[in-house]
Amino acid sequence: MMPTSYHIPVMLRETLELLITDTKGIYADGTLGAGGHTAGLLEQLGEGARVFGIDHDDEALKETAGNISDSRLETIKGNFGYMSTLLPPDVHGKLSGVLLDLGVSSHQIDDPARGFSFRESGPLDMRMSNLRALSAHDVVNSYTYENLRNILFQYGEERKSGLIAKKIVARRPLESTEDLKACVEEVVRGPHTVKSLARVFQAIRIEVNQELEMLRKGLESAADMLRPGGRLVVISYHSLEDRLVKNFFKSGNFSGKQDKDFYGNLVRPMDPMFTKPRYATDKEISVNPRSRSARLRAAVKLEVEA
Repeated sequence: MMPTSYHIPVMLRETLELLITDTKGIYADGTLGAGGHTAGLLEQLGEGARVFGIDHDDEALKETAGNISDSRLETIKGNFGYMSTLLPPDVHGKLSGVLLDLGVSSHQIDDPARGFSFRESGPLDMRMSNLRALSAHDVVNSYTYENLRNILFQYGEERKSGLIAKKIVARRPLESTEDLKACVEEVVRGPHTVKSLARVFQAIRIEVNQELEMLRKGLESAADMLRPGGRLVVISYHSLEDRLVKNFFKSGNFSGKQDKDFYGNLVRPMDPMFTKPRYATDKEISVNPRSRSARLRAAVKLEVEA
């Protein structure tokens, strides 16, 4: 049964078409959420298949347990960045497919108590999991001006990062999402305010959850866990994520620099299935606005030469 609450799985049909190569294979959904992609995956897999659903959010795991009852599914609490540690040793190097649907989930954004949204009043939390100690409250109230400025610029690509960081420091202590929103609104006015708010909240969220570092670890772990010919499918929602995925698929590293062997062959674990990302259709976007910013990439695990 497909989940009906929290969010509709983004680009489900396209994802499953790219992900599934063996209906009796072993798969991992590294960002289980409410289980939408996993439910669709299970519907297309045979009796001998195994699926591991990984998520570090207790609420997501609870939601999935209420939506899916299937002996082929094993849920695991943890961050997909540690996939190679979380999954049992007997499946290492044997996965037919790995899915990563990145970013913050709809149920996290929609809960004011989690503090992810500038549209709702809530505490400055932004932790995706209780496994993390650092909160948004810690970041905005204890980081130096320089660190705040750099975070807002690097993770939010906010051009007025310096002015906003100064305002945050001047108005400390900040206790709520409304306090942080007010700092941004004092610096950025007019039609660009909403975009700056989104960038600032995104930047602090990324810092709190170390999202880009976990993505780097997760991509490397997924490549290690796949069998030759297995597929890695990633859905990202902003350019910082997509750039890391693109570079890793293209070159096997995150700088994008391509290394070649003595014969001029590229040295990389994955082979991208297409060069440009795929996007949701207008029809899907009209039904599921979250898919508007989604960018889908896929790659195949290459054979390891003896």
